[in-house]
Amino acid sequence: MAYFAYKGRDAGGKLIEGVLEGASAGGVADLLLGRGVTPVSIEETRSKAAGGSAFSLFKPRVEHVDILLFSRQLHTLLKAGVPIMRALNGLQESATNPSMKEVVRDVRESLEAGRELSVSLARHPKVFSPFYISMVRVGEATGLLDEIFLRLFEHMEFERFMREQVKSALRYPMFVVLAMAVAIVVVNLFVIPAFAKVFQGFGAELPLMTRLLLGFSEFMVTWWPAMLVAVIAGVVAFRAWVGTAGGRMQWEAIALRFPIAGKIVSKAAMARFARSFALSTRSGVPVMQALSNSAQTVDNSYIAARIEGMRDTVERGESVLRAAIASGFFTPVVLQMVAVGEESGALDDMMEEVGQMYQREVEYELKTLGQQIEPILIVCLGVLVLILALGIFLPMWDLGKVAIKR
Repeated sequence: MAYFAYKGRDAGGKLIEGVLEGASAGGVADLLLGRGVTPVSIEETRSKAAGGSAFSLFKPRVEHVDILLFSRQLHTLLKAGVPIMRALNGLQESATNPSMKEVVRDVRESLEAGRELSVSLARHPKVFSPFYISMVRVGEATGLLDEIFLRLFEHMEFERFMREQVKSALRYPMFVVLAMAVAIVVVNLFVIPAFAKVFQGFGAELPLMTRLLLGFSEFMVTWWPAMLVAVIAGVVAFRAWVGTAGGRMQWEAIALRFPIAGKIVSKAAMARFARSFALSTRSGVPVMQALSNSAQTVDNSYIAARIEGMRDTVERGESVLRAAIASGFFTPVVLQMVAVGEESGALDDMMEEVGQMYQREVEYELKTLGQQIEPILIVCLGVLVLILALGIFLPMWDLGKVAIKR
């Protein structure tokens, strides 16, 4: 199959341009005629992007909200009985994001070429996740595409809510920590060197804290270019390490042990897992495939590996309860709910309850996050002020006492 850039005119005489995939130019011409477009020119191009604008590199990328709206609108149109080709055509015309418009156009053209919807969506792995494609495949097999898109919309809305809550809760602490770091740099590079000139005229031994501050300040003033290079190199090395599969898993395992943020990340990941597992099993996905699909939604490779381990355990013939116990990641309450779900044949309902329970816990943790972090920030600020006070003002206080005695 090759790509062909075409120009044609519709029934109203409007010029239409684009790129289509086909076995030959004649096949593309037949496809265009079937759409009511009269071909003017058809030329083979090396890639799909060759027929696009030179500014295509600057197009905005497809955002999470674009897929969210796409799922909701497609559910509404399919539920109303609109044929999927007409529905996609309408979504393409109404899309405000040029990149999303291009994706919908390609999906529609792929369907016209005889592919299934799940296969057409899989042509865009950066836009549609494997979990999303798996759910669409289930909808095609069961004939419940409209319901699947509604469930996907609800699931993605839940994920968006969780991410925004975490970001908003961490914004203030990160700002305070950044401000403290900037203050330390400014004090050591500009403030303490000015006091050092004053202290040199004392002619007396300075307190230990003052000597430590002066020594550290002198070190920063002398070596700040090397320190800046070291920081940049450290950031680049960290990003390269996290960019590898093993490094990312190790870092995300370490992040789960952070005093306050670790439990929030863990509970948020488990909420996403439970909700996606319930959605998959409720839609008719086999348990092993549901575990694999759910592992792709937790946004933590370490937890995803644990869930994949659960899938391997179930594949060997064990129950979901024994697999959950072996993973060592679930609380006794959750294990009890899983046991009840398996015994009653309502595992999807129980996992939905688990997801809601974790969601409520995450919401509570995020609401109280400021109250938990604030004392730590206050103590850190107090220690910083105390060190500066002892190091800078004690010698000046001693100088004042000497002047009074004279």
